[in-house]
Amino acid sequence: MKKTQYVVVGLGRFGASISKELIKLGNEVLGIDRDEEAVDEMSQFLTHTVVADATDEDVLKSLGVRNFDCAVVAIGDDIQSSILAAIVLKDLGVKKVVAKALSELHGKVLQKLGVDRVIYPERDMGIRVAHQLNSPNLLDYIEISKDYTIAELSVPKRLCGLTIRELDPRAKFGCSVVAINKQTGVIIAPTATDVVNENDMMVIIGTNVQIDKFESEVIR
Repeated sequence: MKKTQYVVVGLGRFGASISKELIKLGNEVLGIDRDEEAVDEMSQFLTHTVVADATDEDVLKSLGVRNFDCAVVAIGDDIQSSILAAIVLKDLGVKKVVAKALSELHGKVLQKLGVDRVIYPERDMGIRVAHQLNSPNLLDYIEISKDYTIAELSVPKRLCGLTIRELDPRAKFGCSVVAINKQTGVIIAPTATDVVNENDMMVIIGTNVQIDKFESEVIR
């Protein structure tokens, strides 16, 4: 089976973290950065690393980035370089370009350039941590659109032994349990007769309002 090939532009904290995780997941990663020290630090972890200017089209052509499956623009604090790198990668025909945005305006520019996905790591992490602090049983929170969210909720002791039918989140709140993470393994698309136990983790999908209501009325 062919490994997915990624090119990561910018090997600061964010780019390094993504690169290492992609390698752990069994992919091939080419890391590019202007900073020789950053490249040296990552050379032992990645498939290939190069000291190069990712805003230079000729350089990226010579590295064959057009043949990669996905490019991640993870440049830390230089908005101009981030935008130029995204333009070059799109012009070279990279199948999928993902870019980190430092602000809403930066993100809008990247979207207008045709970037396939814009990531706001600081903003998104801030939102997730705020929700976790606000709801002690909320283990994770991912906003998948303006209206819809996936939340991972810890099952409290008082709900131990109840079935999905008895909880009935769809009829009562409009949200759905899409998985139950148990110590023995994960149940995907649980049936009405599946039982939850204390410290199981329920993965719920629904609108922000539906999940907030379910969490406050059932879980807390």
